[in-house]
Amino acid sequence: MKRAIIDLGTNTFNLLIGEMDNGHLNRLRTEKEAVLLGMNGINHGTIAEAAWLRGIQTLIRFKAYCIEEGVSDSEIIGYGTSALRDAKNGGMFIQEVKEQTGIQIEIISGATESKLIYQGVRLLHDFQKPGMIMDIGGGSTEFILADSSGVQTASSFDVGVSRLYQEMGKNNNLTAQNYKFLEGYFDARLSGFFDTNRSETLIGASGSFETFYEMIYQKRFSSHNSIERLPMNALMEKIDWVIDSRYEDRMNNEWIIPMRKQMLPIAAFKIKWVIERMNATKVLVCPYSLKEGAFLE
Repeated sequence: MKRAIIDLGTNTFNLLIGEMDNGHLNRLRTEKEAVLLGMNGINHGTIAEAAWLRGIQTLIRFKAYCIEEGVSDSEIIGYGTSALRDAKNGGMFIQEVKEQTGIQIEIISGATESKLIYQGVRLLHDFQKPGMIMDIGGGSTEFILADSSGVQTASSFDVGVSRLYQEMGKNNNLTAQNYKFLEGYFDARLSGFFDTNRSETLIGASGSFETFYEMIYQKRFSSHNSIERLPMNALMEKIDWVIDSRYEDRMNNEWIIPMRKQMLPIAAFKIKWVIERMNATKVLVCPYSLKEGAFLE
């Protein structure tokens, strides 16, 4: 039976229409929209008016896609993450979505988000050796350490790129002072986790990691059913380029998609911080994440 999963992220809404077949996920249609639901509101615990309207309009379009694919209302579910978790008016947003589209949205905890991300990655990766999943979101970032026996530990931290971008004044050209702030921010909030949880392998769940794949190989990340390895030297070279780049440089780089041109330096700095903190020697990028994992629910 066809189902539709909508991941209502702080920056991006992702739609996946698919069906399970003997434990294999058939992805029939995917759509992605840079809604920026958390813009001008996430650090104040609200959804701003313009973001609200973008969200409603996007979900109306997503509902039309579901109708085109023959997915019934009862088989459409949305998962609200960091921005909706924190928003005082999140319940009202969910009610309006229900009234206008019939889509039911469930606000999930960071723990549930981590579980779904792991389930998605697990569809493509066997974890015969321990690996640390990193899912960079706009409001939060999830870290899940797993091995062949399953999840060893998982945590969700409010260190998403949109949250930090707004905290630093929406500066598109980060300064040395900005990076000093980020380093202190990560040291204060993440160091305790990585003191006891490390892996030689970092597994990036889609998002910014796909952008680095595209920058390295100068082709679109079109793999829907396999994990790709990022060559470490080339990855660090691109990360450093992004960290040092001006906004104009990123605007002129065809391999950085529009929705990431503003905030990619924050993601790049965070990835570099994690690689150095873990002493990771291997970085993988997985096209599956929360929405794929939700098909196992």
